[in-house]
Amino acid sequence: MSNNPVADFYTAIADHYDAQFHDETDEDRQDDLEDMAEQVADLMRGHTVLELGCGTGFWTDAIAETAESVLATDISEAMLEVAREHGQGLENVRYRVVDALNLPGDLGKFTAVFAGFLWSHFKKEEQDAFLAGLRARIGKDALLVIIDDVYVEGASPTIARTDAQGNTWAQFVDADGVRHELPKNYPTDSALRKRLGTAVREIKIGRGEFCWALTCRLK
Repeated sequence: MSNNPVADFYTAIADHYDAQFHDETDEDRQDDLEDMAEQVADLMRGHTVLELGCGTGFWTDAIAETAESVLATDISEAMLEVAREHGQGLENVRYRVVDALNLPGDLGKFTAVFAGFLWSHFKKEEQDAFLAGLRARIGKDALLVIIDDVYVEGASPTIARTDAQGNTWAQFVDADGVRHELPKNYPTDSALRKRLGTAVREIKIGRGEFCWALTCRLK
């Protein structure tokens, strides 16, 4: 176990994480994800992309269809192992273990950054650190695309509590039935604009039934 409970949870479910992207019993969410994937592919066309929190590679596949190149990263080696298996044959994709909150200085140059289902697991102070790290390592004018979950009553993880900083914490269950309490924030559009406004420009937000997408440029 590490000192990062979010990373520990996703390492524990790495072999089962993909199921959510192929759940034929939830057609509405699958349609939402497919629509988002098409939008991501269009947005990343021709870009040199840094993907943060790539998980098992669902979004990586979509990005690789149109991007010039992709560095797919995740803090969990177990997740990356699955992503590498799924990404066999993607000649424009490389994989690397990276902590999105502590970006190394040797990542290279990128024209776009993508983060799928990562932002909501950051506590508010970590969101600020994430944006500061991107500005320091990637630089101004890079395209930033963030996709994350909309709260859906009865379908989203159960909210356990809200802390003094306004972060919501939810209950997640791993493949062994062990419960994990993790930060899981569901921001409004106005909260997103306020949070990102000092670090980015040209914010655009779209929402589906199950996911929201934000595009902007780093200042």
